[in-house]
Amino acid sequence: MADNSTIVLSGSEDGDQIKIDLRVLEVILGISAQKVDGVAGMRGGLKSGFNRVFGREDRGKGVDVSVDEDSQLTADVYVYLKYGVNVPAVAGKVQAALQQQLTQMTDMNLKAINVHVVGLVFPEDEKNFEEASQPLFPDQEEDK
Repeated sequence: MADNSTIVLSGSEDGDQIKIDLRVLEVILGISAQKVDGVAGMRGGLKSGFNRVFGREDRGKGVDVSVDEDSQLTADVYVYLKYGVNVPAVAGKVQAALQQQLTQMTDMNLKAINVHVVGLVFPEDEKNFEEASQPLFPDQEEDK
């Protein structure tokens, strides 16, 4: 491993290496987590707020991937769940979906997947919650 922002997938004796940036893993895991039934959205931070202002979507928001001293990956996932769901069941589905997706795409395994439920989204607030995750300046067609 070169540093804490990349991980070596494979290498050969002649110096050829395949490296993957941890932000790529965060994007993979973020997209996978949003597709789990019962997840309303992901927690964003300052970076995703800036991206939203500039009309870009931050697909890796709500996921932090780290590498420990044994080169094992740990993912911390911060989710908002829909009100009325079984929290432990949805969290278990998130963990299973993330492990499966990462293994399928990179042939890597996660040592731990920590699911942090940061809030619940009530049915009457779902529309407002979805609109908040949309870009602030959507593309508009110009008059010709």
